[in-house]
Amino acid sequence: MADADRLQRAQLEFAAHIRDPAHAPAPAGIEDRRMAIYRELFFNNVRDLLGRSFPVLRKLLGPTGWDAMVRDWLVRHRAQTPLFLELPREFLAYLQDEREPRAGDPPFMAELAHYEWVELALSIDEREPDIAGVDEGGDLLAGRPVLSPLAWSLAYTWPVHRIAPDYQPAEPPPEPTRLVVCRDRRDRVGFLEVNVVTARLLELLAKEAAPRPTGRECLLRIAAELGHPDADAVVDAGAALLADLRARDVILGVLDERD
Repeated sequence: MADADRLQRAQLEFAAHIRDPAHAPAPAGIEDRRMAIYRELFFNNVRDLLGRSFPVLRKLLGPTGWDAMVRDWLVRHRAQTPLFLELPREFLAYLQDEREPRAGDPPFMAELAHYEWVELALSIDEREPDIAGVDEGGDLLAGRPVLSPLAWSLAYTWPVHRIAPDYQPAEPPPEPTRLVVCRDRRDRVGFLEVNVVTARLLELLAKEAAPRPTGRECLLRIAAELGHPDADAVVDAGAALLADLRARDVILGVLDERD
């Protein structure tokens, strides 16, 4: 066997062993005391990185359960990126698509992990809101509101923003939990629990097919969908809502259509 082939084989055996030391033998000729250093460094670094990304889930599982889950991820999952900060996304993919249900897994586990990942994803997103062509102080009813790309409107079966060691519901509530998670201009990530009307408004504003709707058009459509007897009242309430969303940097302003 050529030296290059032997080196590659040793590297593959080394990687397989530190991922799954219980089932993949270490490369021949390496003292186990030395291998133990690599095993511990590798596992501890990955475990702690994921623990910082999913702090609530880690607390719910406890040290033993969390270690077992991280080890199962290392054994089962094959990451599609070498970037360290992308590993939480890989872990999320494992929870959603690859993990076999275990006794003791919280029923809300995948949704909770997604919610925790969203905060990380927004905090490291390298995009900055593009305000070119945006009138930041424009009329939100007459104008065409522009959403921040760093504002995500989400819906969950479980109340993921409330889950904690002392609050672990066994059954989901009758209505979905609707949240807007946003990174503002100060790079702070926060969330806002919203109702179905606000979620529908954001859905309408997110449509980019030309021409974009005005704030008033969106609110009148919602009034019609609700069968509300007083469309003007919906528009008045919606004006305050649009202003609040702008104050939170969910809305950047309106399209600047001035000549």
